[in-house]
Amino acid sequence: KIHITPHERRDWVIEGGHEFEVFETDAGRVAILICYDIEFPELGRIAAEKEVDIICVPFWTDTKNGYLRVRHCAQARAIENECYVVITGSVGNLPKVENLDVQYAQSSVFSPSDFAFPHDAVMAETTPNTEMIMFSDMDLDKLKLVRNEGSVTNLLDRRVDLYQIKTRKPAVES
Repeated sequence: KIHITPHERRDWVIEGGHEFEVFETDAGRVAILICYDIEFPELGRIAAEKEVDIICVPFWTDTKNGYLRVRHCAQARAIENECYVVITGSVGNLPKVENLDVQYAQSSVFSPSDFAFPHDAVMAETTPNTEMIMFSDMDLDKLKLVRNEGSVTNLLDRRVDLYQIKTRKPAVES
């Protein structure tokens, strides 16, 4: 987790990480953006530049508006980076766990928005705030097609002559 929310910084006294990777797996090239990380488009673009196929987003939100922030940003990352994005959150109540007593989520799989995919770019989704298992087939060949021959080609059409995203090593404290 790179980005820490104000609540996490204040109440849990945690700090963000400094490394971000894309992993080669049997299911394709996968990145993990934890919760708040999906709300920063730069990380999705860095993953796309590393040829990501699937971005996995485990998250915990306690309100519907918090969940919707994660969902809408995840959908945007799938479209702008021509990849699948899987969000999976916790639901239910943990009354004896301070600061985690209430949760709200709906797990989903999002796709790019083009002819080869569902019209709403939603491959699958669970019933909101309900514990359940979800399955979705993610065809990596469709990603190759949309990246090269889609009705729009977001990654190919970037104006890298005008702008770019660069990563750098964090400053080392002595």
